[in-house]
Amino acid sequence: MIYKVVETFISINGEGQHAGELALFIRFAGCNLNCNYCDTRWANQPDVVYQEMTETEIKALVTDSGVRNVTLTGGEPLLQPGMYQLLETMGSLPDIRIEIETNGSVDIGPYMTLIRRPAFTLDYKLPGSGMEAGMNTENYRYLTKEDTVKFVISDKADLTRAREIIEQYQLEGRCGIYYSPVFGRIRPAEIVDDMIEHRLNGVHMQLQMHKFIWDPEQRGV
Repeated sequence: MIYKVVETFISINGEGQHAGELALFIRFAGCNLNCNYCDTRWANQPDVVYQEMTETEIKALVTDSGVRNVTLTGGEPLLQPGMYQLLETMGSLPDIRIEIETNGSVDIGPYMTLIRRPAFTLDYKLPGSGMEAGMNTENYRYLTKEDTVKFVISDKADLTRAREIIEQYQLEGRCGIYYSPVFGRIRPAEIVDDMIEHRLNGVHMQLQMHKFIWDPEQRGV
């Protein structure tokens, strides 16, 4: 099987349950959504330059990296044909933790049969993204404490909607819940104020760490 990989790099996890830890990132080409704040739109273009990598080559990349955390991202990695096969192979590697960053639209059910399934970070695309209609909330039945639901917040209406989703699907205590601001649209302090007002004890506020360490537009970090 051939996989379309637009970049690979070692950096720190900038967000989520393992923020600040080293990770090997493998970014795949293509996405089925078009969020208006997307910071990796270049990877989703039909003419994006990508490297064709086989399952064996990706496995070698992981084993040779010396890094335990491996993050598959995009784009939307679950659109890649043969992803189950790749995850099955990577799951056989000892001491490797696999995380998939997915946009929340693709069914993760088929991956629940893996002997060692990856951790999933699912976006819930709020109204401010323009992509809420594409969300597959059936995925929430599979969530465990190793998984994360991430809400990218554009405005106060998004904050209200995020609270509704957390309550409707009883996410608190089942998985990690993270809020991230869209910079330039909402002040991070407004998000914290909302968390205080509504006593959101199970929610983590996060800022994308890598965008403070490096230029926010820099790739490969």
